[in-house]
Amino acid sequence: MKISVIGAGAMGGATVEGLIKGQQFKNEDITVSDPSQAVVDKFAKMGVSVTTDNKLAADAADIVCVVVKPWLVEKVLTDIKPELDPKKQLLIVIAAGVSSESIKGWLGEKCPPLFLVIPNIAIAEMASMTFVVPVGASKEETQKVVDIFDEMGHTLITDEQHLASGTTLASCGIAYAMRYIRAAAEGGVELGFKADDAKKIVMQTMKGAVELLEASGLHPEAAIDLVTTPGGVTIKGLNEMEHAGFTSAVIRGLKAGLK
Repeated sequence: MKISVIGAGAMGGATVEGLIKGQQFKNEDITVSDPSQAVVDKFAKMGVSVTTDNKLAADAADIVCVVVKPWLVEKVLTDIKPELDPKKQLLIVIAAGVSSESIKGWLGEKCPPLFLVIPNIAIAEMASMTFVVPVGASKEETQKVVDIFDEMGHTLITDEQHLASGTTLASCGIAYAMRYIRAAAEGGVELGFKADDAKKIVMQTMKGAVELLEASGLHPEAAIDLVTTPGGVTIKGLNEMEHAGFTSAVIRGLKAGLK
């Protein structure tokens, strides 16, 4: 099985890095296509096939993965349309806000079984939260795509209606989590730690919180109750954050991502 990734910018490049680290594909079965010679040179050094010709990349693949800015999707799909074979290929489009109706309109009868996919940049470290919307695909084809992205994190099959919500919660959400890390690390400096030490402390604390919730299955509030004592410093800190609108700010930020 061969896969081509057309577009190796931030998201596309992260996806390729995840594919290289995974076991689903041999390096020689991964093709990267990008107009930047510097980008293709980078991935050539990693042992994958590279090209600056999207048509060649599409023609060589069982799975064609288009990962470009939303406003470029139509152009890229139109260019590779002659090379697509709906009977032999699967098409993955990773581009926020591009509808399946538009894609099918651009490709017509040349549209292979389609998957709208939204991962986040942690896919490079095999830790993405990825949303998959199958369009005109069989259960077997869907499972094939889910297996690919499950190896690079966790995958949720959803419908197109909820894809934007998934994008703001997980793809934008990773930036929101990083902003908390930055804020907490700056607070750590004010508390007397060196900047690098403060960042390490916060990152490990977040990692511990996630692993605790995964292992216990507890609701976050139930886990919080385990570390808050009456009159203690934890509840005082939490209440100060809530007075400043912590929960409200997070929810409002997430909702703003849908606008």
